[in-house]
Amino acid sequence: MKKLAIALITAVATLSLATAADATVVVTATPGCAIYCGPPVTYDFDTAFPLTTGGGIVGPGTTPGDFAQPLGSTGQYFSAGPSTTTHANVTIGDDISNFSLIWGSVDTYNILTLETMGGEYIFDGAYIASLIPGFADGNQSSPTSNPIVTFYLTGDDSQAVSFNMDSDTNAFEIDNIAINAVPEPATWAMMLLGFGAIGVAARRRRKTGVPQLA
Repeated sequence: MKKLAIALITAVATLSLATAADATVVVTATPGCAIYCGPPVTYDFDTAFPLTTGGGIVGPGTTPGDFAQPLGSTGQYFSAGPSTTTHANVTIGDDISNFSLIWGSVDTYNILTLETMGGEYIFDGAYIASLIPGFADGNQSSPTSNPIVTFYLTGDDSQAVSFNMDSDTNAFEIDNIAINAVPEPATWAMMLLGFGAIGVAARRRRKTGVPQLA
């Protein structure tokens, strides 16, 4: 069992090094819902929260031609664009495995720039739209144009600092930010040790159940 523990801890260390060397950001988008259907929300702009925001506005409601509450959002949401301010910034911290948000009424002129220790990544509305079958451009009430967008981070990119929101027409709205932290190395080690112990116990049970020949 001691050898198994050493092997598993070594595997965790090796995995961590490989991940850091292969830093990247993967993005997925799934249609939203009239009643929010994404992961558990960390920040929803309705109550005090430790996120730092700059520019943009936090507010409720919809003004046709200016800004619209994202489908699935309730209460307040965050908005950037000529109808508010063209540029906005949201600081989300570091040691992040992934984070998601409702991207409201996706338009090609919406741009999200993710700033990490590994580099800067720019995602515009056209790219997000390409991830969604049956996308409906800028539709304020369609699930396909109000997707839940998730950013998966590895290596140096897990040291995400912030993202910027820009829009040169109307507005770019978001809500319901959900953040998952990177597991601590000790957590990975304990998980792997647990799986190893289960495997050893199962093997011992199998040996115990083997009939012995006389």
